[in-house]
Amino acid sequence: MELELRHLKTIRAIADAGSLTRAATVLGLAQPALSAQLRRIERALGGALFDRGRHGVRTTALGELVLERTRIVLPAVSELQREATRFARTQGDGERLRLGGTHGPLLGALVDRLADAAPGTTVTTCASWSERELADMLAQGRLDFALAGTCGSTPPPDSPHLVWEEIAVDPVFVMLADGHRLARGREIDLAALADEEWACVPGDGCFADCFTAACARAGFTPRRMYETDTASSVHLVQVGRAVGLCRATFPPTPGLTIRPLTGTPLIWRHLLGRHRAGQRPDTAATVLAQARAAHADAAARSDSYARWLAQHRPPSENMSDPAPGTGSISLGQGVG
Repeated sequence: MELELRHLKTIRAIADAGSLTRAATVLGLAQPALSAQLRRIERALGGALFDRGRHGVRTTALGELVLERTRIVLPAVSELQREATRFARTQGDGERLRLGGTHGPLLGALVDRLADAAPGTTVTTCASWSERELADMLAQGRLDFALAGTCGSTPPPDSPHLVWEEIAVDPVFVMLADGHRLARGREIDLAALADEEWACVPGDGCFADCFTAACARAGFTPRRMYETDTASSVHLVQVGRAVGLCRATFPPTPGLTIRPLTGTPLIWRHLLGRHRAGQRPDTAATVLAQARAAHADAAARSDSYARWLAQHRPPSENMSDPAPGTGSISLGQGVG
C-alpha cells in the first residue's frame, strides 16, 4: 500500500484525539474500520505508530517522526491547493465563483442576483448540511464563498484563514398545517406545543441543543424530532405529523402557516464566509451586498415576518433597510 494524504490526516486525527474511539467519531468512521486502516498504515510504514492502553493511545518514536513530517506536509499541500485554485480562477474567459451553502432558498436567490450583478461570471454551487464541511472547503480553496449560519451568538466555524461577515439575524419561526389548532394565532407560545412532534433540517451546529434548552425553559422535553430535508419536513407538517422549525424568511407554501414564537426563544444568524486571502475586495463586497439583498427580498415576501418586524423593530428602522433582521434582535436574546 502506498501512503496517501488521507492516511496522514488519519494519523494526525488519532494523535490529536488521544484515542481510537474519539478519532473514529471525528472522522465519521466505525472504530473497527479505523483500527483496520491504522494497521494497514503501520504495515506500510514498517512499525507501530501508537502504543494502545486502557486510557487511550500514545505515539511511539516512529509515530513522533511521522507526526513531525505530517505537520509540515499537510499545511504545505493545503497551501499548494489554495494557490493553485486561486491561480486557476484568474485564467480563461471571465471570472468563476464557487458558492457553497446549507440547504435553503438563500443560496438560489444569491445565484439569481449575481447573474444580474456580474453577468460575465460563471457561478457553480455546492450544498451541504455541515457548516464545518463548508468551512473546510473554504480553507482548502475549494469554495470561494459559503453561506452558513449559527444559532444565537455561537461563533462560526473557526479557522485563522477565514472571514465571516453577517448577512442578517432572524428569529426562528414555526410552521404548522393550515388546519392546526394554533394556526389562527398571531404568535405561538412554545409551551403550547409541548405535545407535538417536530421536524427540522439537520446540521452539525448547536441548534438541536439550543432548541432542547428552550423547550426545557418552557417546561417540557420535545417528544420526537424528525431531522430530514426541507421537502420532507414540509410534507410532515402538511399532513399533521409534526410541526416544523424554520427561519423567518421561509417562503409562503400551500398548506402551511408560518408563525413566530412568543418571546423569540431562538434566533439564527446568516453568515457569508470567505478565505482571508482568496478574494479581491470588490468581489467580496459585491457578493456580500447581493447576499444581503437576497435576504431582504425573502423577508419582504413573508407576511408573517413583515408583521413581526413591524412589532419588534426600533422606530428609527424601516422595511427599506438593506438587511431586515440585522440589528433588530439583540444577540443576547438567542439560545446558544
